Amino acid sequence: MENLALNKEDEIQKVDIEELTPREIVEYLSRYIVGQDEAKKAIAIALRNRVRRMKLPEDLREEITPKNLLMIGPTGVGKTEISRRIARLINAPFIKVEATKYTEVGYVGRDVESIIKDLVNVAVSEEKARARKMVSDKAKRSAVERLASEFIKQRGLPDENKYDIIQKLNQGLLDDEEIIIDVKEPHSVDVVAASIIPGMEHIEEQIRNALSSIMPGRLSKKRVKIKEALKILEGRIADELVNMDEIIRKALWKVENTGIVFIDEVDKLINPRGGHGPDVSGEGVQRDLLPIIEGTTVNTRYGSVRTDFILFIAAGAFHHAKPSELIPELQGRLPIRVELKPLKKDDFVRILKFTDNSPTRHYQILLKTESVELNFTDEAIDKIAEYAFYLNETQENIGARRLYTIVENIMADISFDAPYLRGQKINITSQYVEEKISPLIKDENLANYIL
Repeated sequence: MENLALNKEDEIQKVDIEELTPREIVEYLSRYIVGQDEAKKAIAIALRNRVRRMKLPEDLREEITPKNLLMIGPTGVGKTEISRRIARLINAPFIKVEATKYTEVGYVGRDVESIIKDLVNVAVSEEKARARKMVSDKAKRSAVERLASEFIKQRGLPDENKYDIIQKLNQGLLDDEEIIIDVKEPHSVDVVAASIIPGMEHIEEQIRNALSSIMPGRLSKKRVKIKEALKILEGRIADELVNMDEIIRKALWKVENTGIVFIDEVDKLINPRGGHGPDVSGEGVQRDLLPIIEGTTVNTRYGSVRTDFILFIAAGAFHHAKPSELIPELQGRLPIRVELKPLKKDDFVRILKFTDNSPTRHYQILLKTESVELNFTDEAIDKIAEYAFYLNETQENIGARRLYTIVENIMADISFDAPYLRGQKINITSQYVEEKISPLIKDENLANYIL
């Protein structure tokens, strides 16, 4: 799989989505998610169709809209992880939202258009970070130059010392010296009216953002250490070097053509029969989602955005409701349905042994920084998987997340003492796992709160 020969630092940005086949996408996802082949295949096809669409003439391209997905399955089986990993793979703007956080138009709270506004904010922030990274070397050189001049001025040194000062700044020899620089202080904007009304926090945030753009922070003199001063100046110069108009243009294009929105808990928008109270707006939220998913234009602080070609992935456990109980129009907007299976003990073993984001692997990497070699025996992994499956069966089923709670408890003492274990090799055996977890399981109250 040459196109996905990525290093372990996840240099995903370099992957050319046009070169990826659906099979390669599934193989990539399998590095992080065990099983769920049907869901992986469906989303791989959705991504490939995006590539196919972009190769069409413009008049035909407008006719081909994404086939949005509905993922059905309990928590912790990979619904969010599949969506997030895909977004990282193709370097696409991604946002996960919970459907229950929104209210229908006319109710106090967040309306569904804010989903797109938040997605745009994410895209602009990511594009700005990339642009700043591209100019980081130039920004650092300029910051060192400016700081050297200011250092000489404030210390009353001769100008011919500037080269020597620059060398010392680059080597970090002056990091603890202090210097006075101009620091931008944002205006403190108090917005009281919105914050005292439940559900209106987003309005408060919008007002703050608007007032901040109208009244930019003022500069004030501040004495800081050279190390901090360099960071402040680098950031300020990087902002001066990037083209914000170009950043916004790229971000809006990415949102419209590659954006992915993951809407979780859509099953909770299905009102209980005869229900009253807050749930009565659930059907209204479903209806408000229709134009967003089908295709409309949303006005954001950075410009208008068409949602026609954004990929929407809805998800829910559907324990107490069926997908067929969603309003018919919304069902029609989510034509591809995939069911994700609950995880069994063997799935947990495979997650621990073979996935790149296994909690056991994470601890091996973390403790290696302390020169501690950590090894989990096959029997230990089997015991962890056994406990995870048992706890999910006897308590709330939280899927693969249970592995993390168990491994955290197993590793607590070793992680705490790691600085004193340098150079050692530690084997985690099934007996050690049992010593740490068995007492917690026997105490039902502890198991409920800790595991």
